[in-house]
Amino acid sequence: MSDRKLLLLKSHQCSDGLTDDELNEVANHLELVEYETGEYAHHANDDIKNVNLIVQGRFRVSFMDRHGNSFLEKFLTRGDQFGAVAAALGEPLSASVNAEEPSITLKLDYKVALDLTKRIDVLRMNFAQSIARDYQSMVFGKKPRQRSAVIAVFRGSDVGHCSLTPRLVRRLKELGESPSVLSDRNDWEPIEGVPFRSLVEDDHHLAPDEIRRQVNQWSDSKRVFLDVDSSLDPDTAAIAVKMSVEVLWCVTPSDWKLAVEQLKAIESRAPGWRDKIHLVWLLEGDELCAPAAPELRALTKKSFQLSFSEPQPLQGRLLTNGFERIVHHLRGLCVGVALGGGAARGMAHLGVLKALEQSGIVVDMIAGTSAGAMTGVFYAANLDVDYSIERFVKDLRPPWLFRQMPAGNYWYLVYKYRMGQFDRMLRKYILDRRLEQMPVPTYTVTVDLVQGKAVVRSDGDAVHAITESINLPVLSTPICRDGRTLVDGGIINNIPADVLVSKGCNFVIAVSVTAKMEHEFARNRPDTPTGKMKSPWAIQTMLRSYVVQSSNMHSVGAQPADAVIEPDVTRFDLAEFMRTDELAAVGEQTTRDEVSEIKQLLSKMDDKLFPID
Repeated sequence: MSDRKLLLLKSHQCSDGLTDDELNEVANHLELVEYETGEYAHHANDDIKNVNLIVQGRFRVSFMDRHGNSFLEKFLTRGDQFGAVAAALGEPLSASVNAEEPSITLKLDYKVALDLTKRIDVLRMNFAQSIARDYQSMVFGKKPRQRSAVIAVFRGSDVGHCSLTPRLVRRLKELGESPSVLSDRNDWEPIEGVPFRSLVEDDHHLAPDEIRRQVNQWSDSKRVFLDVDSSLDPDTAAIAVKMSVEVLWCVTPSDWKLAVEQLKAIESRAPGWRDKIHLVWLLEGDELCAPAAPELRALTKKSFQLSFSEPQPLQGRLLTNGFERIVHHLRGLCVGVALGGGAARGMAHLGVLKALEQSGIVVDMIAGTSAGAMTGVFYAANLDVDYSIERFVKDLRPPWLFRQMPAGNYWYLVYKYRMGQFDRMLRKYILDRRLEQMPVPTYTVTVDLVQGKAVVRSDGDAVHAITESINLPVLSTPICRDGRTLVDGGIINNIPADVLVSKGCNFVIAVSVTAKMEHEFARNRPDTPTGKMKSPWAIQTMLRSYVVQSSNMHSVGAQPADAVIEPDVTRFDLAEFMRTDELAAVGEQTTRDEVSEIKQLLSKMDDKLFPID
């Protein structure tokens, strides 16, 4: 048991930098505690006198108010701890802690921990950093970077399935890591400097204790892959899932239904495991996105989509960049882009997204409001940005009749809204795809007038998600759907950086096209004499009011962001969608000017992924 405690301790980040003698001293004071799914490690308001180091599994922490109601929940996984602050204060911990899956902690009496940290400087620093990360997460809502130590990759039998683990290992080695591999493949090709052991010896899989011993023995490498065939029997598959911090389950559009029964069998053994199982869709070059597959998605937490082929004409590079999104995830980084509203000026977002991609900043998540929702979903649908720009210029150019009318651009918008033409226009390109099918997780913001609050869409018909978010009051009537009356999301949340933070992004780039506002309206300027002032059209007034509101809300929406891009598009009229190409060019150039600074900020989070030249 003492050897096992030592090996498990070495897998926890509080042991980083400790000498062998210091590790042995700490391990001698630890108590190993195992929990089954649903079992409580602590009941709310009970006294706590121990520091609990989580070395396997996942716990749900539910903070309680004085009436016993949960007002906040968070999850703790391998490398986290609980109890240190409450034990230091000598007060009961007003939170319940229960295992979401089979889990293990190393329990250390607080007084003993205090004595050890007084004598062992590195241990004291590690505990302080752990508490600081917890505080940062609680107060600022930012998810701390946390790398997955043990990853199980369930592969199929085709080439695409089999190549994921070797590619990940090589990429992580490029980033300075020292991964190790346990695999049941009989054709594993050695990778220089990568320890390997077969999971099959004498025609039998290694016993669970032997696998665990090998994983713990490699704990110094900080990254161990269990590479296994997805056709394993459920009991053996469950062992691999139990030992892993995260699971990558590979599927293709042709074989995903096989995975449904396999994952159901695993879930029946521990329902909490689904939150660490991620789908990896391996797609061919001519496929724009994965199938909807609701039965399969319901059994997993999130999904990645990737292709090892070059994009087809008119396709974007989201699938090609899908592999790097997995690397981001494994290294604990999630880069999100929040795209704000701003009528036609929001088309500048297309240039921003293009410049970020070309500069090597792979986006892991998108949230958009109004025009930001429209451009964000188009990008997430894996359409080539230049193609999207071309189509918007053509499809949103007013016909000859409207071009002859005073304020014809505005009346054309009213016509497009009132005749329901935005749905038909957008569906030509996005078809009937759903948000959950997008290669990048995408969220749109709209407002429900029934309940008077923002609605964040993460699934459902993608075109509906756009038309709800761009549905400007007065220009159009509210969309009544599913008990809601929906209008433009910019009324409440014009730059949804907070949405990305709430979804786990720990680096957010906000893009605002309303931060800069011209001091002119309907040809009226601050120095225009009263007698020469012009009366604006009602539609102009409404759109201008929208921009004024958005401009004044800018600091609130952008506040959670780590970086803000503000293209100066004040010379463009709010209804000039036919100038999308010019607007996108401004967004692209502004972003190129900001890329160096953004990369410096990213480098502070991961200087291997984003090295400073």
